[in-house]
Amino acid sequence: MTVNFQPLHDNVLIELFEEAQQTAGGIFLPDTAREKPQQATVIAVGAGKVDANGTLQPLAVKVADKVFISKWGGNDVKFGGKDYKLVKESDILGIVL
Repeated sequence: MTVNFQPLHDNVLIELFEEAQQTAGGIFLPDTAREKPQQATVIAVGAGKVDANGTLQPLAVKVADKVFISKWGGNDVKFGGKDYKLVKESDILGIVL
């Protein structure tokens, strides 16, 4: 998947995994009753963060990584009718191996 967007600095563009809208018992859950998804796929990454010495520190994540993010981090963005989230690398809790 390619998106015509290049995040700056230590920003990462991610696409959240869709949560199931139906419980195991067959009950459909409205959006307000579902938890915010915390798993996502990395779509694009910035160049990195400049440290106090002026050295560019590359990001630990790369495109196509599966990651866990904090529940309330980032900004919602929309490209081509699809919803994405733009987060700081510090909002990413870990990479799924």
